[in-house]
Amino acid sequence: MVFQRFMGAIGSLAVIFLLISHTVHASSTPSTATATDKPVQLDVYKSPTCGCCEEWISHLQSHGLQSNIHHPDDLNAIKNRYRISPRYQSCHTAISPEGYVFEGHIPAPVITRFLAEKPQGAIGLAVPGMPVGSPGMEMGERFTPYDVLLLKSDGSSEVYIRITSLTQTF
Repeated sequence: MVFQRFMGAIGSLAVIFLLISHTVHASSTPSTATATDKPVQLDVYKSPTCGCCEEWISHLQSHGLQSNIHHPDDLNAIKNRYRISPRYQSCHTAISPEGYVFEGHIPAPVITRFLAEKPQGAIGLAVPGMPVGSPGMEMGERFTPYDVLLLKSDGSSEVYIRITSLTQTF
């Protein structure tokens, strides 16, 4: 009986020690989210019949980005409203609460990085066309390298990041 009490006390102390050490570790570990942070909510404008757009939205959600999906009668009017030149266009357009534009099959981690950096003079990002292997355009192991372009308020662009492998998209 004394031995059982002793072992129970040791077990209780071990649990307390584990809880304390976990709390200390968790409080010293940097976190990208706090209890007051809300997930990023993007307004996504797309055709109701586009399957690759749905796959891209699933990719966003798997990375913690949320979407309000809209099916406008005139998708080009949305692109014009947000000053997305035809040379940068793709099949869907997403808009952040701050008004940043995300055109095409941009990997979610790249969107998250952009929203953290908020590059000066930028209106958003674009992946023109529909590159094979980009999120929503997966075709097994097939992949074509592509550029994610930084769209600038003056209408120009520059390469924000070059995606050279499937591992960079997920």
